[in-house]
Amino acid sequence: MPIDPQNTLAAVRAGLAQLSTLIVSYSFSAIGAVILLVVGYIIAGLAERSIFTGLGHIHGFDQTLRHFFSKIVRYAILILVTIMVLGQFGVQTASIIAAIGAIGLAIGLALQGTLQNIAAGIMLLALRPFRIGESVEVGSIAGTIEEIGLFATKLRTAEGVYILAPNSTLWNQPVRNFTRNGVRRSDITLSIGSWNDIDRAQKTLLAIAAADRRVKRDPAPIAFVATLGDSTVSIALRYWTSSADFFATQTDLTKRAKQQFDSEGISIPRPPPEAPAPEARRQ
Repeated sequence: MPIDPQNTLAAVRAGLAQLSTLIVSYSFSAIGAVILLVVGYIIAGLAERSIFTGLGHIHGFDQTLRHFFSKIVRYAILILVTIMVLGQFGVQTASIIAAIGAIGLAIGLALQGTLQNIAAGIMLLALRPFRIGESVEVGSIAGTIEEIGLFATKLRTAEGVYILAPNSTLWNQPVRNFTRNGVRRSDITLSIGSWNDIDRAQKTLLAIAAADRRVKRDPAPIAFVATLGDSTVSIALRYWTSSADFFATQTDLTKRAKQQFDSEGISIPRPPPEAPAPEARRQ
């Protein structure tokens, strides 16, 4: 069958016209997408900085949370802009949103423990049951806080051991903060022979406490009889001091109390001698 040149030429012209229409249409879409990406990127950066600066005006708001929330806003805007750009090219955004939701749900189920740590980290940073440098005890974990992150918290024990504790573990248990209140109470107990002057021993302990600047005057230190034994009396000194001086004051006062008792003749009973073994008695 012979080919009609006129029909062929008309078909070529129609195809070129359709192609030019598509090129023009997609060119405008591409230009709009580029403009949308640039504007969205700028807006995301401005929003991130605004959120970070605005949260900084809130007294005591942690810097880690400021970074976290500002980044969330930034990435949320960028995702929204990306979906809008895809819509410029005729992509069904409803299916994309549904797919993103399904992916987010799957990731959430897979990272359930990690998300719990993030949620606990946000609560720890917001409510501040402990801060960096404070000494705490949470369940079986005890030490000084070195860093509070979104996933875990770093501690250093009194022995210098490094601990990385998941935030969910620290959030789900009662926290004993030894530093937060600023002052702590301490008791020093010494056993003396029942034949000693109890009043004199109490006055000696109170004099030792009064001579130490680290011991608080309010509440005033007190000395009292803690327990009574067959041949011993336990005398206790109760006082308050700053959290930073707690251990040093306790050890110093204990040493001074023993030395002062020795100098004043207040004797500390010695344990009875051990009975000889049966073999030694037979010899």
